[in-house]
Amino acid sequence: MSCTVTQESFDSLALYLTGSNHHLKWGSIFVLPPWLAVWWREFHPRTELYLSVARQGKEIIGIAPLQIKEKEAGFIGSTDVCDYLDFIVSPGSEAAFFNVLFDDLGRKGISCLDLNSLRPDATALTHLGAIAQERGYEVHCREEAVSLEVDLPVTWEEYLALLTKKQRHEVRRKMRRLDEANDVAYRCVSVNEKEVGGYMNEFLRLFTLGHEVKANFMTVRMKSFFRALAKAMAEIGRLRFGILELNTLPVAMTMSFEDDGVLYLYNSAYEPKYNSLSVGVLSKVFGIKESIERGIKRWDFLRGAEAYKYQLGGREVRLSSCRIVIK
Repeated sequence: MSCTVTQESFDSLALYLTGSNHHLKWGSIFVLPPWLAVWWREFHPRTELYLSVARQGKEIIGIAPLQIKEKEAGFIGSTDVCDYLDFIVSPGSEAAFFNVLFDDLGRKGISCLDLNSLRPDATALTHLGAIAQERGYEVHCREEAVSLEVDLPVTWEEYLALLTKKQRHEVRRKMRRLDEANDVAYRCVSVNEKEVGGYMNEFLRLFTLGHEVKANFMTVRMKSFFRALAKAMAEIGRLRFGILELNTLPVAMTMSFEDDGVLYLYNSAYEPKYNSLSVGVLSKVFGIKESIERGIKRWDFLRGAEAYKYQLGGREVRLSSCRIVIK
């Protein structure tokens, strides 16, 4: 059956996300239509939008969320705020989708695909590269970064058993010391679009409090992006805030997104004057415990090799970039 390609909007992609008659694999939160739309709107890249949707007959077999500059195409998004990127493809239709995509890019005069933030299971690595080589294109892939994640068992004690003896001792010691020193409370809330403003205000306050690097990162534009992203993800039920309180005061928060049994730890913040009580790390520990109780299957710490991720049982996932020269 022949394939057709159409250029569409973020709004139509949102309909495909909720449509039950499509069999697309949305590999992570970073390729969901609300995320893509917020990034595009907030950062105003000087590129051409290429939202290509391929069909066999009436069935969608894949979506290419790309942006084009001159004769080069890359994913919508940037590595500073988008940890994983990929195409959205219906399983089993990879060959048909990527071949029709290459044909369409060739007609538009695109000479290069420059793709980054690829997990090992990204279709851009598992299928696209091989198809490109079959067509005689040059393919250059390399590791670019690392992320960490931990598969969660069904009980807290089983999780502790996954840690090394030293890691397990440190987790228990930190939890005990915090409990002895203060009136401790932790909650993880699923926030709707009407509530998100207040939670974001508190999160941003903690985020920049005494942290020079974080304060420099959180520019006016970045604050706007975080607020718009939180609202958009709350609207589709993916946003969660973890809040650690001491004596009823918030001292640490996590901003996470939940999708398909995975909790993505997007960012975190804490009150520096409580650093001696390890409130930053413990906000993640309590978050993992709460996720286990709710049946979450995986905690994804996302990009970066920070020490606490290893201390909490994280295993490395190598991220790659792939450059394909289209002849």
